[in-house]
Amino acid sequence: MCIDRMKVQQLLKESLNLEKVHVNGQDRNYEVIAIDIRFSGMTSVKRQQLIYFPLIKYFQNNDIHSVSIKTFTPDEWVNYSTLNCLSGIN
Repeated sequence: MCIDRMKVQQLLKESLNLEKVHVNGQDRNYEVIAIDIRFSGMTSVKRQQLIYFPLIKYFQNNDIHSVSIKTFTPDEWVNYSTLNCLSGIN
């Protein structure tokens, strides 16, 4: 059984109380863009661990096969989205 991208997005937003999160993908393969001030001072590994934690049971049940994660502080996101024309993510 697969979990759809909207469910992944809702799960991350509610369980982590992220400022912004966007999930794209289908068929058990997803890309997550997460934006939150808590990422300040965290290593990229710690940021990814934070995102993976609420998804663990879905990996164990094979509801999710893979997740590509991009994490940003709000300031990092402003710079990244400006350079990559992605400012429309809420």
